[in-house]
Amino acid sequence: MPTNGRGRLWAALGGAALLIGGVSGPAVSDEAGGSGGRGGPGGPGQHGEERRVLVFSKTAGFRHDSIPEGITAVRELGAAHGFAVDATEDAGAFTARNLGRYDAVVFLSTTGDVLNAAQQGAFERYIKRGGAYVGVHAAADTEYDWAFYGGLAGAYFQSHPAIQPATIDVEDHAHPATAHLGATWNRTDEWYDYRSNPRERAHVLASLDESSYSGGTMNGDHPIAWCQDYRGGRAFYTGGGHTKESFAEPAFRQHLLGGIRWAIGEAQADCRPENGYRPLFDGTADSLAAWRQAGPGSFTLSDDGTITSSGGMGMLWYADRSFGSYSLKLDWRMSGPSGDDNSGVFLGFPPSDDPWSAVNNGYEVQIDATDVPERTTGSVYGFRSADIGKRDRALNPPGEWNTYEIRVEGERLRVWLNGVKINEFTNTDPVRSLRDGHFGIQNHGSADQVSFRDIRIKELPARAADRVDSPPGD
Repeated sequence: MPTNGRGRLWAALGGAALLIGGVSGPAVSDEAGGSGGRGGPGGPGQHGEERRVLVFSKTAGFRHDSIPEGITAVRELGAAHGFAVDATEDAGAFTARNLGRYDAVVFLSTTGDVLNAAQQGAFERYIKRGGAYVGVHAAADTEYDWAFYGGLAGAYFQSHPAIQPATIDVEDHAHPATAHLGATWNRTDEWYDYRSNPRERAHVLASLDESSYSGGTMNGDHPIAWCQDYRGGRAFYTGGGHTKESFAEPAFRQHLLGGIRWAIGEAQADCRPENGYRPLFDGTADSLAAWRQAGPGSFTLSDDGTITSSGGMGMLWYADRSFGSYSLKLDWRMSGPSGDDNSGVFLGFPPSDDPWSAVNNGYEVQIDATDVPERTTGSVYGFRSADIGKRDRALNPPGEWNTYEIRVEGERLRVWLNGVKINEFTNTDPVRSLRDGHFGIQNHGSADQVSFRDIRIKELPARAADRVDSPPGD
């Protein structure tokens, strides 16, 4: 049985046995003056100092009376979670020098044309150099004639019915803006309809159930919160936040905090568009009927739709059918504070109730974050290390969710962690062929607790195996 080495990610981690398997002053508004502490846009986490967020709330149309509550909420979140917050309605703050001081700019219920051409150009360059945008509510009712902004926001406002309760379907349970929510989220707000659906170009985090309220006009597919990587930067938008009460709701404040944390690079998530996947485990007991436990130990289903490993060494595998060319996505979380919670995703093995069959006939994409490179998170265990630098930047710490995309095309296996490609491996062993096989998730032992949720698959055309490359995550 292989044993652990020493990890690179958390300095104080120990080894373990493995089965293979807050508030500051106003923003500077002139090109030459003010603090140059950021030294120009460098992307989230590149400044080597306290993260800083600018809240921009200028309005040239309807003005929301919730703006002061929104500013207060962001300031309080910053004070509690370690990022500084400035607030302004002065469009003159949009200069290259001043924007370079900030890890993200929050457009808080802005309306109408709020920036001139020079200010728009400065903001475009800021985003392209790795800056971030957070749009709240009427940020979608802003700058209709600026195509770059429309793409960044994801969709423009069309109309809205009266303020009323509605049910939100949570589509992504790994992103920090929605990880705290259940399958549905019931709240009262002013629910925007949008001129277009952002689903094809952005990653939808949550959508409205149009049957739960009156006045929805998006034909049953009604995104209300989303994220995307855009032109070199990051963009998060939430349609909530019309009412003053929104910014006092703990769940909405956590939603907003998660969006900001992702935008400034404090948390990682897969924000590539996701279409065409079907669930294999959707958080319900019924969806586990197609899975079988091999070997000792088990997985326990919780009310929040997660399954958590216990005991072992065994494996929960999808027995309903095998797969050959596919993209498998799943969310996972290590429970212990050290990252030394062993588990993995096994691929390409024949049906068997012996977990060692998967070890000997398939491949494992590892989860444990404390081993040597070829046996740690993102590695094809024992065969190929992940790109450790990319892995370290993409990996969320223990207790936070991560998302894998594992793409198998012919004998080619690729791994994305939170939207970042970290590994690529080509099998040459006929005994371990990836062209047809099952997959499963490991329960390693009593000391290891790893949780999983939202396991989904998208089958790919067999001919994709012959392509030089193909776009990930679509």
